[in-house]
Amino acid sequence: MFVDGSLIANYFIIGLMVLILASFIAGYIDAVAGGAGLILVPAFMLVGLPPQMALGQEKLVSTIGTVAAIKNFIKAKSIIWKIVPIGIVSALIGAFLGAKAILVFPSHVIEYIIFALLPVGLLATLFKGKIAKNDQKQEIKKSAVAVFVTCLIVGFYDGFFGPGTGSIFIIALYLINSLSLLQASATSKIFNFSSNIGAFVAFALAGKMAYMIGIPMVLANLLGNHLGSLHAIKSDGAIIKKVLIITVVLMMATLVYQFIF
Repeated sequence: MFVDGSLIANYFIIGLMVLILASFIAGYIDAVAGGAGLILVPAFMLVGLPPQMALGQEKLVSTIGTVAAIKNFIKAKSIIWKIVPIGIVSALIGAFLGAKAILVFPSHVIEYIIFALLPVGLLATLFKGKIAKNDQKQEIKKSAVAVFVTCLIVGFYDGFFGPGTGSIFIIALYLINSLSLLQASATSKIFNFSSNIGAFVAFALAGKMAYMIGIPMVLANLLGNHLGSLHAIKSDGAIIKKVLIITVVLMMATLVYQFIF
């Protein structure tokens, strides 16, 4: 059967454009409300990437945005450095183990896992906005055990799935370690970067990365993060959260439709 090469090329270009747009939107939303993976993972699956590669590719793209955020938080002196070393090690270990665990599952099982966990990541992102209204200064708990356990568990989730990890880190550091939301947001970026690296290594070793198509998506994500951070300075991100809900629901509905039909 003859297949028109130009048709294949057109489909590839359209798919790549969708991914670039999704990466830009994810970067913008992540800078304002968190939740880049909630956009990226469904988008990668919509264009036909296998579930494991979709999870791995999300690590490749979103890690760059985390680096940009870390730079800004360092300038603002908002990071609690005393708990960073043990948290980095714990997050790396947890994420690597989580990624190794998800790689064991067959692709069709991972699809079910993604459908089940996307709402969890979305709820975590939205819940972060709720506790922001009650942010109060408390004595920071710098317990090595508390930090290690927190980062190990959240890191495992990041490697196993990922979307919503940034918000879960913030919530955990706020509730368990008594950091203010600003301190939790700043310090969580270091831990999230570490967990991204841990998961990235596991997915890369398993050959679940598409580096070439990742380059334009990384650039789009950087631009989205830049513009999103500018917007975050001027607003509370309420509109972005509504957009996030609508976008995730639409993507999940599309994925379910493709899965069934």
